[in-house]
Amino acid sequence: MAIDIRDLMAKVGKIRILTDRLMDDQLAGDYHSSFKGQGVEFDEVRPYAVGDDVRSIDWNVTARTGVPYIKRYSEERELTVLFLVDVSGSQSYGSRGRTKADLSAEVSALLALTAIRNQDKVGLVLFSDRIVKYIPPRRGRNPVMRLAREVLAASEGAEGGTDLAEALRFLNGVQKRRAVVFVVSDFLNVVRAGDDGEIRRLLQTAARRHDVICVPVSDPAESELPKAGLVELEDPESGELLLVDTSCEAVRKAFAGQAAAEREALERFFVRSRIETVPLATDRPYVDAIRALFRRRARKR
Repeated sequence: MAIDIRDLMAKVGKIRILTDRLMDDQLAGDYHSSFKGQGVEFDEVRPYAVGDDVRSIDWNVTARTGVPYIKRYSEERELTVLFLVDVSGSQSYGSRGRTKADLSAEVSALLALTAIRNQDKVGLVLFSDRIVKYIPPRRGRNPVMRLAREVLAASEGAEGGTDLAEALRFLNGVQKRRAVVFVVSDFLNVVRAGDDGEIRRLLQTAARRHDVICVPVSDPAESELPKAGLVELEDPESGELLLVDTSCEAVRKAFAGQAAAEREALERFFVRSRIETVPLATDRPYVDAIRALFRRRARKR
């Protein structure tokens, strides 16, 4: 399917306006206190004061001046923030005015803008059943809007399944230095594949090297069927068609029950993987959820 450039740029323009409006000093401050840098670096020396740790005394300066001085260190702030964004067929679905791909692009842009404001580098990995695109981490505001544009462009008319395992293998191979990694996906393949052992192992490997946060995105229509008579449902990844009588209460209950079981299985998967999550939905605001993540992590630090 050909990409409508005007429609794409209009969406990117809306995301630029939206993220500028949502971005504030408080959000940037919460982000700054939530993620650790690469380590600590020497800052300066200052005169010793009662209560200072004697292990911090700089004996060379103390010997030269005859007055005790201590070394001060500051956190090395530079971070690399990498987004692994699912652009498979299921991401093009949306029932409430925006698709899951729209939500993924908005959230990724807001998080990237927050990182850029803190002088961090941002990069992007787009994946479906293959690696669609890799943009190495870099600084500057332009990469933020390019990130949003690439997510939306790759999702326009996207087809095919999701290979999260391949995306994680790519991450573990290409990103050698420690990074903050946001994995943005609906994660439907994790619970529907029936065997999540390899994905969990790869996630845990990534979490040992990086600071990994999973962002499951969903749409309310994936949890319950409307009462609308005969409806033809299509699996956006496999293309399989199914004719369903939504006027039948038993059918709607079965659909809702299956959706609830998949949600619970996904929650158990994240708990077993020991991965922090920020669940988001196309029909709900997301800024408060992101701010809650930052504050939760700041308290843990």
